[in-house]
Amino acid sequence: MSLPKPQIGLVIRYAYLWRREAMRGDDEASKDRPCAVVLAHETSKGTETIVAPITHTKPEIGRSCVEIPAPVKERLGLDEKRSWIMTDDLNVFTWPGPDIRPIPKSGKAGQRFAYGFLPASLTRNVLDQIRGHIHTKTAQPTRRTE
Repeated sequence: MSLPKPQIGLVIRYAYLWRREAMRGDDEASKDRPCAVVLAHETSKGTETIVAPITHTKPEIGRSCVEIPAPVKERLGLDEKRSWIMTDDLNVFTWPGPDIRPIPKSGKAGQRFAYGFLPASLTRNVLDQIRGHIHTKTAQPTRRTE
């Protein structure tokens, strides 16, 4: 199966590099995780894509996130643990880049790279928080390179 086009609200499997990891000099992610595409636009170099990580770790006080409702997680095929989309820590890369990963257990013949789409209302909540961070300059995406 080929890679899907990056679209806002698409949840992909990605080797996400947290800002704290990048700041200490890491250039490789510690693990692959689901991430939500929050921006995708064409440039002269390709499709610049911004993703927000999905985590099981309950966010610290002062962090910005949106919790994913259990029915949405079930529809996407994610596990049953509580999860949050972090809106103050982002990665930006040129699609597809080297860090998109196949979903585990998706089968060799039907290898998939995306879980599906977030509902429109949840996507709006995530984007509204990200816009707020952009306006206040409290979220600076970590640029990923090849």
